[in-house]
Amino acid sequence: MSAEAEGAGGQEPLSRERVLRRALALADADGIEALSMRKLARELGAGAMSLYHHVRDKEALLDGIVDLVFAEIALPEAQAEWQAAVRAWALSARAVLARHPWAIGLMESRTASGPATLQHREAMMAVLRRAGFPIRRAIHANWLLDSYLYGFALQEASLPFAGAEDFAGMTEAVFLPQLSATEYPCLTEAATALLQEGYDPAAEFAYGLDLILDALERDRRST
Repeated sequence: MSAEAEGAGGQEPLSRERVLRRALALADADGIEALSMRKLARELGAGAMSLYHHVRDKEALLDGIVDLVFAEIALPEAQAEWQAAVRAWALSARAVLARHPWAIGLMESRTASGPATLQHREAMMAVLRRAGFPIRRAIHANWLLDSYLYGFALQEASLPFAGAEDFAGMTEAVFLPQLSATEYPCLTEAATALLQEGYDPAAEFAYGLDLILDALERDRRST
């Protein structure tokens, strides 16, 4: 079917961009496991075979939507101080992964990298190299930062609460009643303290990130 035929009757013609954007929306709505070429074709009002004019197969589709996710992450600013640049990148990446939690397990698994993915990786390595990290130390730093980001995002996506208010309600109604102050004094003390201070679990990301950046700065200076 030609693009003109697909666009007949006022329907937007198929394009690679439209196919990938709809696939991204489906993954966000239903999870990556529910994404199939057949379902995507139905959503687009097109024949399944017509999708293959725009994406070679399911793997190419996954490569494409992962690249769209990378494109949403703010690139580190080339001229910024390296810690500020990496902190801004990490905060942006965490926000993006919160919007697309299905992508956490796919971001590092693709072997056919798209342009946004490559630009992202190049920019991160460039920031570290300009800061004075030798190449091997820059690679170590990249691995460490990625591991922290994906690990935190994965843990955050699996939490049974969202935000400080949900956390407080669950701690008071569910977690604390399970604790015996005699058997678990440290856990009881911690839970009580968090409730009293209006604890927000989201703050943990910045705390851990700053520890890592401080450690990397000491490593950079040692070289």
